[in-house]
Amino acid sequence: MDFNVKKLASDAGVFFTRAVQFTEEKLGQAEKTELDAHFENLMSRADITKNWTEKIQRQTEVLLQPNPSARVEEFLYEKLDRKVPCRVSNGELLGQHMNDAANDFGPSSPYGQTLIKVGETQKKLGTAERDFIHSSTVNFLTPLRNFLEGDWRTISKERRILQNLRLDLDACKTRVKKAKTAEAKAAAEHELRVAQTEFDRQAEVTRLLLEGISSTHVNHLRCLHEFVEAQATYFAQCYQYMVDLQNQLGRFPGPFVVNADATSPPFSAPPPATLSVLQVVSPNPTEGALNPDEVMPPSSGTRKARVLYDYEAADSSELALAADEFITVYSLPGMDPDWLVGERGNKKGKVPVTYLELLS
Repeated sequence: MDFNVKKLASDAGVFFTRAVQFTEEKLGQAEKTELDAHFENLMSRADITKNWTEKIQRQTEVLLQPNPSARVEEFLYEKLDRKVPCRVSNGELLGQHMNDAANDFGPSSPYGQTLIKVGETQKKLGTAERDFIHSSTVNFLTPLRNFLEGDWRTISKERRILQNLRLDLDACKTRVKKAKTAEAKAAAEHELRVAQTEFDRQAEVTRLLLEGISSTHVNHLRCLHEFVEAQATYFAQCYQYMVDLQNQLGRFPGPFVVNADATSPPFSAPPPATLSVLQVVSPNPTEGALNPDEVMPPSSGTRKARVLYDYEAADSSELALAADEFITVYSLPGMDPDWLVGERGNKKGKVPVTYLELLS
């Protein structure tokens, strides 16, 4: 390999001169050319923009892809200019498992039907999540990365050049002051004029790049609006999917209760999806009273039941319930299968089957 010895020696000399100048400035033994306040403000603003853009980018990546190994894999694919493989989202995977389970349990059974409904909704949620991630990556993350990997690298490079030219300029000023003879001083002043011209030219180039940070802010502001729109759309879709699912589940038959025996625990369905979780048991002592002439307990067929959820009676024909209390229940001929008659002490009233765990 051929080396340009003269150039190598010249570069080494320049590097040494800059190092000496920088060290003397730090020790207070040499003067330093200061940039004007506006220029310093531009550089400070650029540094703040770079630092916060990096932090926002990294945290957005964590939000969109919490799995660190998956983020590393995507980064490697991008650096190798290869297409990132399309991953099945966790929601889609859960939905597929639920559908497969429904086929084994029986798709026509109440549990199987519910699994299918919930599974399809999970798939929709997973698809909406993938769309949100893709939109946010393209419209928000990519512009941030482009700034850090493009514009900021250019700005950093030009700032380093400016710093080196500033050291050369100050070194020339030092040589002018130390010149002993008229000839040496004339040569040093010539070098100083050349160094000053190069420094001024580079300072103007760097200033223009730093002033472009304002345009970067405008672009990132637009990208931020698009990110918010994508996120709002995603959450609205998720909410609508869940509301639709609740409505669908509310149309299923309520009493999914099976007879309990010694080997299998009783099963009871959750409360209707349309019931508010804020409902509480009414303290009214007269609530739930039934007319004895209307409801006569049978001599046999009564069962013990544990209350699963609080229930507020809608009218005087119903019995208010508190979670985890035990009551006696039975059915009357022609009665709606979704309801039983419940007794607690001297109080009677209709109670919903789905709120009960039948014990005996």
